[in-house]
Amino acid sequence: MEFATVIFDRGSISTLTVNRPAALNALNREVLEDITRVIREVRHDSAVRVLIITGAGDRAFVAGADIAAMAKMSAADGLEFSRLGHRTLAALEELPIPVIAAVNGFALGGGIELALACDLIIASEKARFGQPEINLGLIPGFGGTQRLPHRIGHAKARELIMTGEMIDAAAALSLGMVCQVVAPDGLMPAARALAEKLAAKSGFALRQAKSALRAAAVMDEDAGLRYEQEAFGVVFGSEDRVEGTSAFVAKRAPVWRSK
Repeated sequence: MEFATVIFDRGSISTLTVNRPAALNALNREVLEDITRVIREVRHDSAVRVLIITGAGDRAFVAGADIAAMAKMSAADGLEFSRLGHRTLAALEELPIPVIAAVNGFALGGGIELALACDLIIASEKARFGQPEINLGLIPGFGGTQRLPHRIGHAKARELIMTGEMIDAAAALSLGMVCQVVAPDGLMPAARALAEKLAAKSGFALRQAKSALRAAAVMDEDAGLRYEQEAFGVVFGSEDRVEGTSAFVAKRAPVWRSK
């Protein structure tokens, strides 16, 4: 399938590149719809083990939503645009496979919200993160008020959202938003290396781990602990658990079937 605003490189480790470098990869309706189509393809392709998301060029991951397009929207249009963004990022977050954001520059507004819907974030030393919507008389509209506090804590999330200030990659690392900071030319190799490490694990166990981790963000602790017990029971009954424990005892490498 051809996409107008994104590049999709399919494989066991697939890459989705937001491809509007002249607009700093800003998110408009067409981009969100193309991302949704890619997510749909990935969800229905069992050969895809990990998805990497990045932005075209070396200036921006995604510099935000398309402000020029938003300036022409009515209140009703703005509400529908927010709903579209929420649907897209919820679908991304709900993918059962690991998703890595490789942030190569500005990740502002909708860009940081896109990264936060991914499981892991690797940042170039040039990356900059922020929720500057308040400077436009707006608030985050694609999940930032909810996902950012879960990722970095309420105090710092409130500061970033209410001031609209940016932070650099080192600060994002210290806050736990990103898991690695690398030189710009090492970003995609680092993302690929992490993806290969994940792809070498049991796909079945990864799906259950991701599901349980997501439960931690949306359930109270007691419910989350019960969810973990059920998920543990599910993986304990899997072929991969039998293979993994048997391989450990036999001192050999496991051969996963992701079942």
